[in-house]
Amino acid sequence: MGLWNVIRGRSDSTAPNLDSLFALPGAAITLQTSIDLNPTGVGSVCYRAAEGAAAAATQSDAVSLIEADNGPKVETSVDSFGFTWLVVRSTPDDVSGLVTDLHAVNSGLETQGFSSGLLCSMVAFADASGRKAALVYLYKQGTFYPFAPTGPSTRDGLFERQLRDLLSSDLRIEPDIARWMPVWGAPGL
Repeated sequence: MGLWNVIRGRSDSTAPNLDSLFALPGAAITLQTSIDLNPTGVGSVCYRAAEGAAAAATQSDAVSLIEADNGPKVETSVDSFGFTWLVVRSTPDDVSGLVTDLHAVNSGLETQGFSSGLLCSMVAFADASGRKAALVYLYKQGTFYPFAPTGPSTRDGLFERQLRDLLSSDLRIEPDIARWMPVWGAPGL
């Protein structure tokens, strides 16, 4: 970081590295073996959809790519903030396949020039008692953070920090907790 950026209060951001998503299967194993938190088979990509035929065609292409050859079904929804979620539902034991599908959606949007609208990708987990959590990949930061909702607008911050500590050797965790934005009502949670 240069002196001028320090004076202006700016920091250098990390360029997104979609290949970081491929670290999620290892993190899933850590969660399963350490605290019995298991993948649910649900993952999603959140983005601000652009207007126009090109954006619609890109989204349609991404869905078709994932659903080809009896692949998992993809649902599209728009949340209360106006963000579009492409939700992929696969078998819980195929985290690698799920991550590959999420990577394909992100890459397709990025390749077609819609990277500025990409916000995050998420993979959901739950334990036998019903406690839920997600690992969220922040596209613009190139980092992950845990999100553990306990209700419609409440979260378990202590559990999120425990997950951070548990996964610090598996994933590049977002160091600025202020960026651990809640994804209320995210599909799959």
